[in-house]
Amino acid sequence: MKARLGAALFGIGVLSLVVAAGTAFYVAPTVTKLPYDLALCDADGKPEGCLRASVAVAENARFLQLKEGMPPTVQTGTLEATTEVVPQAETTDNEMTGDLAGEAVVWDVFGTVRWVQTSEVISQYAVEFALDRVTAEAVQWDKQYLDTDGETSTNDSVQMAGQTYKFPFHTERKDYEYFDRDLRQALPITFDGTEQVNGTDTYRFVQVIEETELNMAADSVNALVGTFAPEATSGKVTYSNTRTIWVEPVSGNFVKVREQQKKTLVPDQGATTTLLDGDFLYTDETIENSLASAGSTRDRLLLVSRTLPLGLAALGLVLIVVGLLLRRSRTAVAADNPATPVPAADPAPTRVDEPPVREDEREGGPLTDEIPPASTNWKSEETTVPTQRSTQGEAQKN
Repeated sequence: MKARLGAALFGIGVLSLVVAAGTAFYVAPTVTKLPYDLALCDADGKPEGCLRASVAVAENARFLQLKEGMPPTVQTGTLEATTEVVPQAETTDNEMTGDLAGEAVVWDVFGTVRWVQTSEVISQYAVEFALDRVTAEAVQWDKQYLDTDGETSTNDSVQMAGQTYKFPFHTERKDYEYFDRDLRQALPITFDGTEQVNGTDTYRFVQVIEETELNMAADSVNALVGTFAPEATSGKVTYSNTRTIWVEPVSGNFVKVREQQKKTLVPDQGATTTLLDGDFLYTDETIENSLASAGSTRDRLLLVSRTLPLGLAALGLVLIVVGLLLRRSRTAVAADNPATPVPAADPAPTRVDEPPVREDEREGGPLTDEIPPASTNWKSEETTVPTQRSTQGEAQKN
């Protein structure tokens, strides 16, 4: 019984090791890929791992307001920036062909900035791009576009690259490239250390963009110069930003974002004009939602890539050891208690085994090794029987 149980446990242990290896090397890599079917969250935050709109607020911001039929003005108030990511599963199926097939997904992202006090829209943008399912980096796709306040930049004028709205699964402590929408290019973003956000360990990345001239349409710049520096003949708009992103490293999700943006009109004559000065920071609700989503993704990834394989491997080793011990115990018992042999039947005694018989105990005469002579009267009509030779005693008497 112990031998059979030991063999069964040994087999289950080997199977557990095989499953552990399969989970680690085949199942886990498929989980650390962006899925095609990411869904938006409903009012209850379902389904698990869904996407929520993120909201960042800049209080006491200074910003440019453009109204149709009216000259541009600079206002002061609270700005609320909302960003919504919408995966495009159908576009992914139809457009991701060739080298991109199975390796990239298409996302649409919509951004809106509102003046909180008046609910007026200050600016909007929309972008459609493809990103690698593993690294989450933007990849080259001939149908990508970026539309900012009605000005659309296609693949010919904008090259999406680097990290955009997500970092890779299992983010590393290193520098990455991050795409800046205003400059339309990817620039370095530096790993700046670790930090806990509401009890969750995160990696902090910082991208510092020094004051840089924006590539704006000449008509737009001239309109600003004519309004704020009428004595000037030309001008430019400069942009700077300090972008800080807190990333949950296992999922690669943003859990907190801060952008300190500035835009300035610099005419060739006259004073400069601040067109934007805002310190945008994720709201507490967005941070909590982001942490919940990142935690759900992190737990699922760790279960498949670490907890389950290690648990199965440990279980397999324990079962193998127990199985071997049971089999060895059974073998040792058999060696210490061999089966008692069944005694064989006593063989019939032979003459050699029999005790010698004295002559005085014999029945009849003594044995001799002489062969009796053949009968010579076999032709006689009388039936005769050869007589037995006389014993030694009788011979002496005679």
